[in-house]
Amino acid sequence: MSGATPKISVRGLKKSFGRKEVLRGVDLDVDEGASLVVIGGSGTGKSVLLKCILGLLPPDAGEIWIDGVNILKMSSFERRRRTREIGMLFQGSALFDSLKVWENIGFRLIHGEGKSAKAARIRATDCLAQVGLPKEVGELAPSELSGGMQKRVALARAIAADPKVLFFDEPTTGLDPITADVINRLIVERVKALGATAISITHDMISARRIADDIAMLHEGRIVWRGAAASISNSGNPYVDQFVNGRAEGPIKMALRVE
Repeated sequence: MSGATPKISVRGLKKSFGRKEVLRGVDLDVDEGASLVVIGGSGTGKSVLLKCILGLLPPDAGEIWIDGVNILKMSSFERRRRTREIGMLFQGSALFDSLKVWENIGFRLIHGEGKSAKAARIRATDCLAQVGLPKEVGELAPSELSGGMQKRVALARAIAADPKVLFFDEPTTGLDPITADVINRLIVERVKALGATAISITHDMISARRIADDIAMLHEGRIVWRGAAASISNSGNPYVDQFVNGRAEGPIKMALRVE
């Protein structure tokens, strides 16, 4: 880590749902312009962590700092303004079925920033080009797109407002290996082009290695390891080694649910 103030800093973050503790005191720093991938099994709290930072879920305890400011102590108006600097690619793309592709991409520009439909459409066409799609795609409905094209459109929507921070929630889930590699490449290209800080969550180790500078592992609500992406195969951490190699045997025990 550099000596500069991290772009994003999380301290002691906790979140429970009823008696289920999901986040149990997460500490995490991400430097400006860096790309961090958080790995971990299903149900370990990866998506909850992102949603807390984004402001979609209120944490029970802890601090979330962006640019050296604790956003949890801001007014709701100030917090919304701050989180407008964040773009997000949701798991499953989460496109609006009732809107055309260009309207999906320009939704935030029109409804969040007061841009005209004409300006939003021009920007949407530009963003489509940045993810390798022709302007004609903008006139289609999401249902007319393949899974890979939907991911590209979701990425175009995430970058439409030139965000300073980008979040990616399982960006390659459900894609074939070739399409997944295309999405990984586009993520790397767009993050670098924007000079953005990125946090991604995934259980896809190919994707993690491809897009990350650093990788952190979340297990049972805490960060149990962090290191350079290049060192993940030789972490020396039993949790990471079991996860990366996909072994049933190890300290990570799969919970069995009896119906």
